[in-house]
Amino acid sequence: MAVSLDMSEMSKLDEIIDRGKPLPKGHNLSVQGDKFRSVFAIKTGSVKTYTTSCDGEERITGFYFPGDLIGLNAIDTGICQDSIKILETSTVCQVDFEQLDNLSAGMPKLRRQILKTMSKEICNEQHMLELLANKSADERLATFLLRLSNRFKARGFSESRFRLSMSRNEIGNYLGLTVETVSRVLTRLQKSDFLVVENKEIEILNFKALLNLSHGKSND
Repeated sequence: MAVSLDMSEMSKLDEIIDRGKPLPKGHNLSVQGDKFRSVFAIKTGSVKTYTTSCDGEERITGFYFPGDLIGLNAIDTGICQDSIKILETSTVCQVDFEQLDNLSAGMPKLRRQILKTMSKEICNEQHMLELLANKSADERLATFLLRLSNRFKARGFSESRFRLSMSRNEIGNYLGLTVETVSRVLTRLQKSDFLVVENKEIEILNFKALLNLSHGKSND
């Protein structure tokens, strides 16, 4: 959560943040249907959000990384809309929302940042709907990798080489593809010299070609 506060404001915010110990892969921060109490700021690692249908089918709704603030979509109903699960050993700051809301009433910069975060989340959901509705499997995966690249770059990490903390099956679930299709597309992109895949390590070799593919343009 990037927001410019003075020292006294930082001190007030620090008082309501619960900085827990590193959490293991598979740990649930919250469960769909729970009463909404807290939002979570990711310090290290990564998490996924997902919903579970009545018949137990899981649908992944997002992947989140250091700097992301998650859980705000439960404000309206007061009920957690997704489950939040740790993808790899991660450090997460838990913030009691009622305290955060009261504190932000006197801190315009903090309230503005919360609104910006909510707005960004709405835009991400809209982009995801467009992605699933209009793109081929190759276009979906190319778009997904480029969005990850941009997110890592914004956090000061390498935009061309990064590790996928999620499994092929989880990527497929998120993109509406089978795990076999995800594997085939990655193999195809590697044979085309768009990228190199080494287990969960991705190195993008040709950004322009990957961008063209994400937009459905030919690379001829």
